Amino acid sequence: MSFVQPALDRIPEPYRSKAIQHRELLKFAAVGAITWFIDTGVVYTVKLTVLGEKPLTARLLGVLIATIASYILNREWSFRTRGGRQRHHEAALFFAISALGIGVTLLPQAISLYALDLRVPHVGPLTQAIANFITGQILGVLLAMGFRFWAIRRFVFPDDLDEAEIHSL
Repeated sequence: MSFVQPALDRIPEPYRSKAIQHRELLKFAAVGAITWFIDTGVVYTVKLTVLGEKPLTARLLGVLIATIASYILNREWSFRTRGGRQRHHEAALFFAISALGIGVTLLPQAISLYALDLRVPHVGPLTQAIANFITGQILGVLLAMGFRFWAIRRFVFPDDLDEAEIHSL
């Protein structure tokens, strides 16, 4: 039994059946929230120290570190009941999809900075910071999350495992 089950027991019907039906998505979203904090922590730590003038480099570093955490958490929790590939193929596909996801994450912020010129000296530092947060930390992350959920279920963990396979993991 999962540590999530007691929490599910407290959810009233019909919400409980919906939560159970969409448990992979909910777990994926929880992992996304955890890795969002990892990403955000890394981005702002390096932006406020060594990469102040390089917001996209800071974003890339945050996404890379969060992606490693995401693989581990998704493999061991969100998609624990799915498989279908050898671990090295699974990991390679996960990181390839995540690389595409990095592009999806960076795209809104790059458009904001370079197509819309929402960057210093064209706008003030506060405007750039707000635009970077909205386009990078919110819009980019949400777009990439939707893409990754679809692609990871479709390509990385395509098969539902039976109970015997799950318990042998």
